[in-house]
Amino acid sequence: MAVMKVIEVMANSDKSWEEATRKAVKHASKSVKHIKSVFVQSQSAVVKDGDVEEFRVNVKITFEVQ
Repeated sequence: MAVMKVIEVMANSDKSWEEATRKAVKHASKSVKHIKSVFVQSQSAVVKDGDVEEFRVNVKITFEVQ
């Protein structure tokens, strides 16, 4: 039986929600090992002068505790 833990991470990107999600996982993987999945809990965007300036995600990252 595996023991799993979930952490919540927020990240942003000036290109896309997908890139923001990838950034969240990449940053978390610097200190957390054995990441198994990522769940995008919410997405939002910052608009400036009628254009999307920044994409934001709030994700839950699941990893196995060794």
